[in-house]
Amino acid sequence: MDLGLKDRICLVTASTAGIGLETARQLVAEGARVVVNGRDADRAEQARVEVGAALAVACDLSDPGAADQLVAETTAALGPVQCLVNNVGDAYQIDFEELTDEHWNAMWQVNVMSYVRCIRAVLPGMKEAGAGTIVNVSSTAGKRPSTGMPNYSVTKAAVLSLSRLVADLYAKHGIRCNAVAPGPTRRRRGWAKGVWQTSRRRATVRRV
Repeated sequence: MDLGLKDRICLVTASTAGIGLETARQLVAEGARVVVNGRDADRAEQARVEVGAALAVACDLSDPGAADQLVAETTAALGPVQCLVNNVGDAYQIDFEELTDEHWNAMWQVNVMSYVRCIRAVLPGMKEAGAGTIVNVSSTAGKRPSTGMPNYSVTKAAVLSLSRLVADLYAKHGIRCNAVAPGPTRRRRGWAKGVWQTSRRRATVRRV
């Protein structure tokens, strides 16, 4: 399949495993020049080798300055980012009443602000080019909250709103922004903590 991605510079955040790694793999297969990213430098380099990506950049995108660093390193090595896939995300199971302000703030920094900062960092290059593609990975929990993952669900709903906002704001510059909302996804190491249990519980409720 030719998706017209040959030689396009594509940055995929959190791409050392799971959805991010497979996204990077598919983009490489389409001929894109892919940048993989993760917090651990060794795992990022391993992912680069595994999928044949052009570059690996390690950084923690919960750090306010990391997005600018990531995009700057990509631009210096390959050129301006033409396609951004925001895939960073944290998820865990916890009761609503157990959540502290620290839980909420930490999840917001990872699941929402990392997206905002990466988008902000790539916009100047995309606006100058008059084109660009941004894909934000949300979740089905952003559309129908998972009661077992309250803060995760709220942040993923925010990603859906952010995606619509960016699409409306920057369409006039030739920049497209879309969100995808996958359900529970099995990874090599198994299901994310609490995801499978929550999914099974929801399915049971629906059957009843």
